[in-house]
Amino acid sequence: MFDLIELMFFAYRDFVGDADHLLENFGLGRAHHRVLHFVNRRPGLTIAELLEILKITKQSLNRVLKDLLDQDYVESRPGVNDRRQRQLFPTAQGKTLALDVARLQSRRFARVFAHLRDGARADAIDFLLAMVDAGERDKVAALVGARPVLAAPGPRR
Repeated sequence: MFDLIELMFFAYRDFVGDADHLLENFGLGRAHHRVLHFVNRRPGLTIAELLEILKITKQSLNRVLKDLLDQDYVESRPGVNDRRQRQLFPTAQGKTLALDVARLQSRRFARVFAHLRDGARADAIDFLLAMVDAGERDKVAALVGARPVLAAPGPRR
């Protein structure tokens, strides 16, 4: 399925390229974007929850999070119930940047779906959820507010 593999590569390249160009102006990269995106979408997210979403190590997160904290895009507060926990919140500057990037990426989606048939967005959601490992699919669907895919189809014969 080289065609699908390569199309996924090129689509991802161009989709994240929109964000990359904007983030370069702030000395930030893709890892910063991922963290800022989820912190902005879920204010109060704990570091443990963020690690689970991103499936990265604490060491990988530390450098990126330090940059975002030092540059005032994210702030860290003690947990409400457990003061040892750290909850993450976007600052006003962080919200603005996260939304600027989301607008860029949303415009790309809008351009694409304007040229596709009705129902293509729902099909795209089904396809992307089916690409997620089966054990994570319901969790991801809940996280993004999508209806879960009942089961990934088996191979066609």
